[in-house]
Amino acid sequence: MQKPKRNTWQREAVRSALSGTEGFVSAQALHQHLRDGGSTIGLATVYRALADLATEGDADSLQQDGESLYRACTTDAHHHHLICRNCGRTVEIEADPVERWAQEVAAANGFTNASHVVDIFGECAVCTAARTGE
Repeated sequence: MQKPKRNTWQREAVRSALSGTEGFVSAQALHQHLRDGGSTIGLATVYRALADLATEGDADSLQQDGESLYRACTTDAHHHHLICRNCGRTVEIEADPVERWAQEVAAANGFTNASHVVDIFGECAVCTAARTGE
């Protein structure tokens, strides 16, 4: 069993900064935000803290253009996301058909204890209206 991580000031600073952001953010952007606020926290520490928060379920993470992005997780339950490509607006969704499909595909191929991540990227209503002028 893995020992719980210590709650250091750096970890709390990252958690607090992440909670104060809208949508997903990169470790570099979060680090810059912390530095702009006067923090002396290092970039490597921000990366470690974000990875730990994601592992523990306190942050959502996704890969976009080869970069890990993070946001504070607002629910403990398994969920998926709708994410606007333009503004980053994120909506947490449940997707029962996806859950059934994932388990069926795993079982049909002899896999057990399967897990998955589903993020759907598109354009939110506000960005669509701005683009189309409606």
